[in-house]
This record gives sequence, C-alpha cells and structure tokens, in this order.
Amino acid sequence: MPADMLKTLPGYDPDIQKNRAQARMIMEKLGYGPDKRLGITVSTRNVAGYRDPAVILMDQLKEIYFDAQLDTLDTTQWYPKIMRKDYKVGLNVTETAVDDPDPIFYENYVCGTQRNYTGYCNPEVDKMVDSQSIQSNVEKRKRIVWDIEKKLAEDDARPTIFYPRVASCWQPRLKGMTIMVNSIYNGHRFEDLWLDN
Repeated sequence: MPADMLKTLPGYDPDIQKNRAQARMIMEKLGYGPDKRLGITVSTRNVAGYRDPAVILMDQLKEIYFDAQLDTLDTTQWYPKIMRKDYKVGLNVTETAVDDPDPIFYENYVCGTQRNYTGYCNPEVDKMVDSQSIQSNVEKRKRIVWDIEKKLAEDDARPTIFYPRVASCWQPRLKGMTIMVNSIYNGHRFEDLWLDN
C-alpha cells in the first residue's frame, strides 16, 4: 500500500507520538488514565516467534494506560484456546507460503473460515475478496486489495502488530540453490543441492 494511503489508516500514521496521544484520548474518554489503568491478559504460544512480539505489544500498551500480564501456552493448548475464542487479547502469528493476498484473506478474514479466529464477518469484505481474487489486471487488483486492507483496519478486524522480515542465507560453496522470488518458504526442494570444496 502506498505510504500516503497507509498513513490514513487508524494507527498507521508514521507519527508514533501522535498515534499514542490519540489512543490515550480514547482511553481517557472511557475513564482510564495514568492513575486508573486497564488490566488485561495477553495470551500467546510459548515459542519465541509468538512470545517476543507479545512482550513488545505489552510494552507498547503501557504507553496508553494498559497493564498487561503475559499468558504463554504450549502449542497443544494454544490452538484450541483461540478456536474457542477463550482470550481477551491473543497474539497469533499468521503466515502464508506465497506472496499473494488470497491465502491471507480467505483463511483469516472471510466469514466462517477455520483460521478466522476473531470471528470477523463482513459480507461486503467477502465480495471484495472474491473480486480481487479473479482480477487479472495487477494494478486493479492492488487497488482492490488496498481497499480491503483499509476496510479491515477500519473494522479493527484483526489488528496487525508487526510484519516480519526473513531471509535465506547460505555459504558460497553451496551450489544448485534456487531462491524463489515470491516466498522464502517455497524453495525447500534440495535434491539438486551440492557442496563445492
């Protein structure tokens, strides 16, 4: 999404202090402040890729009158918990194998899908998701995707806390490695790899 459009979304203005001041004003209207903070529990899986962002989230929430406790769970307990919607704030990682909006939208935001853990449902958004999926013109599809992202942010459907950056690294003596252009997760067929001495 272009930066000028992104900054119009709730919470995405690059002026972090301005965003926090607006958040504090909302909390103050609800009766909270420096002397009356809202206590919450942030639940997540007990693995670093989930736990570390949850700790960062909790630290940032302190800035806007929240006092958060961390509830970490074993993976075998985490997924049933979020499927039951048995949490107040749950930090979950959502990933996809390819750089395409379809898996993200259809798995996480369309009404009634299994990984739509928040239960968000907006038939208008479902129609937009279908529309972008069949759009063959890349520029038109981008615009529809941006409209969907805008609507999801406005609806507070499933707030995005962070976007990870990942990379593939290898030694120069590794030969036959093909890096995929649309995903780091699609290049795991290693039958053609070999080591050069």
